[in-house]
Amino acid sequence: MLNWQQIDTVLLDMDGTLLDLHFDNQFWLELIPQKISEQKGISFTQAKAELFERYQKVEGQIEWYCLDYWQKELNLPIVELKAEIQHLISIRPDVPEFLTALKNAGKNLVMLTNAHPNSLSLKIERTQIDTYLDLLISTHEFGISKEHQELWKQLQQRIEFDPSRTLFVDDSLTILRAAKEFGVAHLLAVANPDSNKQHVQTMEFLGITDYRTLLPIE
Repeated sequence: MLNWQQIDTVLLDMDGTLLDLHFDNQFWLELIPQKISEQKGISFTQAKAELFERYQKVEGQIEWYCLDYWQKELNLPIVELKAEIQHLISIRPDVPEFLTALKNAGKNLVMLTNAHPNSLSLKIERTQIDTYLDLLISTHEFGISKEHQELWKQLQQRIEFDPSRTLFVDDSLTILRAAKEFGVAHLLAVANPDSNKQHVQTMEFLGITDYRTLLPIE
């Protein structure tokens, strides 16, 4: 398990890590295909197939996470549509106790998300997740996503963290591998990012389904 004595900084993803990914999956995999179906007069299945093709073209790039990009690409009011199902935005139930314990143990808590600033603002408004954290950073500030080494270099310049004494938590194996390549020593994968879906395999990473199993933090 984790050796907390060797960890000073904890970098945490947002969607699927601190917040339930159910909202995002419902938005991008259900609501948006439905709107495209209505907009183009095609079936939901056709709309979903068309969208997946578009998603794959920019997957892992900053555009994939950019609401402005998708608003232009799809000719849909993306920000307003998110508000339609904002009641689905929620903190994972195991997160408050975990973050409080980290804070009480003197760890530096930084949220590092690929989410667009507008999405981040909506989620903070709904959850007040910022009250548990020392700093919130959207990778849109750098114009590059967590999948890329350049982001990690710029992040280190921005917050001066020591990779050898840092824990990074994410639900994306691709992003965890990028952090590992950069030299982040402690890595944790979330195996149940969406409360409405089955657990996923965390492969080469230590997996977690309930942060409370990591307590106490000493």
